[in-house]
Amino acid sequence: MLKKILLGSIAVLFLGLIIIFSLDKGFLKSLYSYKNSSTMELKGNMYITSPAFEQSEIIPTKYTCDGENINPPLIIAGIPQESQSLALIVEDPDAPMGTWDHWLVYNINPDVREIKEGQVPPGGIEVVNSFGQKNYGGPCPPPGPAHRYFFKVYALDTKLPENIQTKKELLEAIQNHILTHGELMGLYSR
Repeated sequence: MLKKILLGSIAVLFLGLIIIFSLDKGFLKSLYSYKNSSTMELKGNMYITSPAFEQSEIIPTKYTCDGENINPPLIIAGIPQESQSLALIVEDPDAPMGTWDHWLVYNINPDVREIKEGQVPPGGIEVVNSFGQKNYGGPCPPPGPAHRYFFKVYALDTKLPENIQTKKELLEAIQNHILTHGELMGLYSR
């Protein structure tokens, strides 16, 4: 008898949890996005992924200052047809001195669906990064916990002036021209 009561109580508790979690759509959405975490949708239907690493996973050493220090391959999907250009910002918000910019590229051809490993995307104009260079500078955090590296791609309704020199100028230039954007985050520690 006690065994039946105990089993019945467990079944009711289990059923109650299922109902509660089913009503919490945020829980279900987060569960779904965790299971399908190789892409991240932020606005619209634009996505950025990489065959080199999954969303929220470790960036391979090859793409860091401890390896070949070349950009990883990136795949972009869902670019709106009306896009005139793309912009890419790669940054580390966990850097000790504030956000560290690893790669800033704009006026990327909107027909680009793949940014190849170790290459500037077609049409792309690079802006000086936090290393003081116009190129990709891979993750190179100080020893300690993993840093987050965000690869952000923006679809723009215009081509930007070719004289942009700083991230601040780039952000100001894209501010009122973003159609949609996508984001991929990878981790790296030393």
